[in-house]
Amino acid sequence: MNTINTDVAIIGAGSAGLSAYRAAKAAGASAILIEGGAHGTTCARVGCMPSKLLIAAADAAYHATHAGAFGVHIDGAVRIDGREVMARVKRERDRFVGFVVAGVDAMPDADKLSGYARFIDDSVLMVGEHTKVHAKSVVIATGSSAVMPAMYRALGDRAIINDDVFAWDDLPKRVAVIGAGVIGLELGQALARLGVRVSVLGARGRVGPLSDPDIRDYAQRVFSEAFHFEPRAQVQAATREGDEVRLRYVSGAGDVIEDTFDYVLVAAGRKPNIGGLGLKDTSLQLDDDGLPVYDPLTLQAGAHPVFVAGDANGVLPLLHEAADEGRAAGTNAARYPHVAPVERRAPIAIAFTDPGIAMVGARHADLMPESFVTGEVSFEDQGRSRVMLRNRGLMHVYADRASRRFVGAEWIGPDAEHIAHLLAWALQMKLTVDDMLRMPFYHPVVEEGLRTALRDAAVKLA
Repeated sequence: MNTINTDVAIIGAGSAGLSAYRAAKAAGASAILIEGGAHGTTCARVGCMPSKLLIAAADAAYHATHAGAFGVHIDGAVRIDGREVMARVKRERDRFVGFVVAGVDAMPDADKLSGYARFIDDSVLMVGEHTKVHAKSVVIATGSSAVMPAMYRALGDRAIINDDVFAWDDLPKRVAVIGAGVIGLELGQALARLGVRVSVLGARGRVGPLSDPDIRDYAQRVFSEAFHFEPRAQVQAATREGDEVRLRYVSGAGDVIEDTFDYVLVAAGRKPNIGGLGLKDTSLQLDDDGLPVYDPLTLQAGAHPVFVAGDANGVLPLLHEAADEGRAAGTNAARYPHVAPVERRAPIAIAFTDPGIAMVGARHADLMPESFVTGEVSFEDQGRSRVMLRNRGLMHVYADRASRRFVGAEWIGPDAEHIAHLLAWALQMKLTVDDMLRMPFYHPVVEEGLRTALRDAAVKLA
């Protein structure tokens, strides 16, 4: 049995764990990075990057088949080769993973430990069956995994999660997507554009992350034109028939529908990977889901020298948030008991659909009625959007009545990912709508639509 003594032990070598390791070392502490699975981070291996590669292929197919409106005609059919599509996705994905693995390989061997860790007590970890790690502080950065309800687990390999899509060698013909969140919409639309017959089945009327009823309803209409979309479906049965799956569900209109698919892609949420950590063998206070009760400001679990960062805390499963939290957790672990709050950035969320979906700052659902005004713009007649034939979208910006400060926005529209960054910067700088309207807007650009919404808000504040 090996024994290791260290200042900081980090469980998990994903985005949060790697950031925590670097921060702990920068603070002058000794640190060891423990990983039981493959290196490469969720984002690079099965998340952000491979999904964007699939979306890029889907966009290329879509634009090739919709060029006629510009007078640009492709004589003959556009052929989508599923094997070539997936080969590029995997090839480029492996490049991104390789960059992360190279960074881990460059770390000192003494700072890395392979195996799954579990707590023996508050400050001692058992890694595999071979090494005990005595740590002054511990960072839990074990990430998250997709949820697979029992109904779908019974389907065997015909029920998949987003990770499995990127192992395909070819594209299937028919896919049911369970869940209308960001992952469900992104992958559902991408597969539909690549010639797969797709049905996206939500359960509670959800359309991505949107909470503004008008924006959500608009987005529902847009996506319903792109694929079969049932945001309020109730799945009654899922039965495997050979290499096919038969689903029976009740639509939002109350109709009972039965359909057959090659795969059911379950995108029904994610849960923190904490099941194998042996947290019940510690004195940490746990919530009803078995997660350590922690301070969201410092990421510290009670008064213990244990910190929970990234997807493992179940708050914001986004790479940039995981990286920020990892840095804070690593620094606090190294300097314990002297801990400091996480420096949070302006909230920003993006779905890489077409049109894109974005949210910045406060959600509509979280704002107090009568405390704000809403500025609106439709992108249907917005100049640059119409020039590009990308004129689908509706945007709401929210401004505080008392201070005139910009507090948030929700929208669907062209170039949403870029406008989202402008608004996040404006929010973090605490700008009013008047400050924002004094900023330069070039002509003709899609951002002029944002100016229209801000002007609308300014008029309503007068």
